[in-house]
Amino acid sequence: MQTFIVELANRPGELARVAETIATRGVNVEAFCLSYGTKGAAAFLAHDENAVRTALDTGSFTYREVPFLTIWLEDKPGQVAWAAKQLGDAGVNIEFFAPVEYGTNHKATIAIGVDNVEIARRALADHLTDWTIPEKALAGTMSR
Repeated sequence: MQTFIVELANRPGELARVAETIATRGVNVEAFCLSYGTKGAAAFLAHDENAVRTALDTGSFTYREVPFLTIWLEDKPGQVAWAAKQLGDAGVNIEFFAPVEYGTNHKATIAIGVDNVEIARRALADHLTDWTIPEKALAGTMSR
């Protein structure tokens, strides 16, 4: 699966503009995160990657696709630091990091977009987990 990282200007309405473009294609966004400084970026995960790609192309957005994997982390201090250190020590750059599910077992499922999925898989092998989009999400659309 791919993360779509969209470059945005750091000004009011930019997230709304890209989210509206994706929503008009009937795509439900499962997870996203934002980063702002002098330039902004929004990263999206969605089940229908082709529709996201088409929407972003049609809207003339500048974006890149980054592969991601999912891991589980315990809900306690230091877990994000541990995962980031494992990847950093392996020479893997993190481009996206977002929780996609919280379980009742005090564990969270995290999607991590990286520059080298295979090395990341080896570095985090004991924490890899499968993540699928819930059926109810597949039938919905992102609200506008």
